Amino acid sequence: MKKIQLLFILLLSLQTAFSQLYITRNGLISFYSHTALEDINASNNEVASVLNSATGDFEFKVAIKSFHFKKTAMEEHFNNASYMDSEKYPRAGFKGKVTNISTVDFSKDGVYKVTVEGNLTIKDVTKPVTVNGSITVKSGAVSADAVFNVLRKDYNILGESFVQKKIAEQIQVTIKCSYDKR
Repeated sequence: MKKIQLLFILLLSLQTAFSQLYITRNGLISFYSHTALEDINASNNEVASVLNSATGDFEFKVAIKSFHFKKTAMEEHFNNASYMDSEKYPRAGFKGKVTNISTVDFSKDGVYKVTVEGNLTIKDVTKPVTVNGSITVKSGAVSADAVFNVLRKDYNILGESFVQKKIAEQIQVTIKCSYDKR
């Protein structure tokens, strides 16, 4: 029994030794909405994210109140109960996996196309998503990028009726993270 436990501990240690965590606390998430009446842009550069190069596990968390807009009124509307209700739902996040992590050579410079599958949580709704993006390795530095669309009604982001025509049904989301090795 002791031999089995020792073997298990040894295998677990090897997995930990070979796994490589990449972490950032200042990733960027931005979104864009375009309608004939108005363009809406917001960005947040306080995104926390972890990427495990051995397993492909990928996660990010973002504080809703850290999104900033060009117009102060937009930021206030965004955080109120009709939109993101940031008091009740202070964070959004994603937890999933890079499905083709084995195609990324973290020891060799290059841009690697990847697919990420997982669950996106915004407000009180969690939905499965599949996103295509890329992981870039350059001189040992690792970054990840993706652009995808979110239907705001899927996540109960409705807003006030008098401004519905100013907000696109589909919101373009852009993610850019530069990671530090841990």
